[in-house]
Parts: sequence; structure tokens; C-alpha cells
Amino acid sequence: MSERGSPRGVSQVLLAVRVCGGAVLLAAGTLHAAQIYSCIDGNGKKLTSDRPILECNNRDQRVLNPDGSVSRIVPPTPTPDERAEQEAREREEAAQRAAQQDAVRRDRNLMARYRNEAAHQKAREAALDDSRLALQRSQRRLDDLAAERKPLLDEVEFYRGRAMPPKLKQHLDANDTATEAQRVLIQNQQAEMVRVNALFDAELARLKRLWAGAQPGSLGAVPAAASKAASR
Repeated sequence: MSERGSPRGVSQVLLAVRVCGGAVLLAAGTLHAAQIYSCIDGNGKKLTSDRPILECNNRDQRVLNPDGSVSRIVPPTPTPDERAEQEAREREEAAQRAAQQDAVRRDRNLMARYRNEAAHQKAREAALDDSRLALQRSQRRLDDLAAERKPLLDEVEFYRGRAMPPKLKQHLDANDTATEAQRVLIQNQQAEMVRVNALFDAELARLKRLWAGAQPGSLGAVPAAASKAASR
């Protein structure tokens, strides 16, 4: 039987493994302990430790290599107020990045949707169609109400100087109410057309700059019309 296979050989192998393992652990511990934290406290005293120094939480701490060179600088631990301010700044920066990415996406979608001014004008006309049709309907209704009112007024003349019949007064009041409602609708429809045109004007101005070579997302906030069109 060879010496390696003998009980003595096995013992020697196990001993060697233990020695090697211990050496590795020792080396790892030495490597870990080799990093030294160093700082000057508030009294001007130099402090060192193998871990972050509590007395220097409010100032920079240097982490030194075994040769004394600086491995890195550990900044001061922020106070709760400083941490809150930092988190607020990070949220604001994240919101700005998201807004910028959104502007880039919307500008690209806008350019993909409208290849030229003719395509944009076609979309404008389509957006105005509903208001135009509603305006025409309201105008026709006004004309009808005016036609219905004429015989009522003729009848009122017949009763001049006498009490007007309740039914006639009721018809006149209903005509007045319906006429006023249609006038309000017309005003709203006209205002909507002005709003749509203004939004498409702003959108077209943005598109012209993009078509001329401006980078998507470089033109600031996206107009509401552009946002709506880009999302369709």
C-alpha cells in the first residue's frame, strides 16, 4: 500500500488542506483589514479605524490602501434635511428627464403623422368639421325659431292694449328660451373653432422647425394640439 493511500498519507493531505484554508482566510482577513479609514475630527485630532468613523460622519473620510495611498473618499453622511433635499432634487431631475423623453417621443410621432403642411391642413379641417356642422345646425334652428316667432308677434299686435292670453305668452317665452340657448351654443362653437385653430397654429409652427432640422425634444413644451395629435 502506498504512503499516499495510508492513514498517515490521508492525515497529511487533510493537514495540508487545513493549512491552505487557514492561509486563505488569513489573507482575506488581512486584505479586509488593510483598508483603513482616516479623518480629522472637529478638534483637529486624526482618527483611524478599520471601519467608518462615527465621529467623522459629518465630514469626508479617506479610505487608505496598505501603502498609505488614498483608495477613495467617503463623503459625509447627509442629515435628514439634506437627504430630503437630495431626494427632492432627484425626483425633479427624474421628472425633467421623463418630460424630455416624452417631448422627444411626441415630436417624432408628430413628424411621422404629418409629413408635410398639406397633411397637417387636412387634419385641421377634419378637426373643425364637427364645430362647423354644429354651427350650421344651430344657425338653421335660429332661423326656424325666428320664423316661428313672426306669427306670434303678429298675434301680440292683435292684443295690443288688452291682456295677452296665457297660452300666447307661454309660446313667446318658450321661443325666447330656445333662441337664447341656440345663441349660447353658437358662441361656444365659435370659441371652440378659435381654440382649435390656435392649437393647430402652434403645432404647425413647431412642425416647421422640426421639418427644418430642429432635433425632437429641443423645442420646449409640446403644445396641447401636438400632444393630442401625437397620441392618436
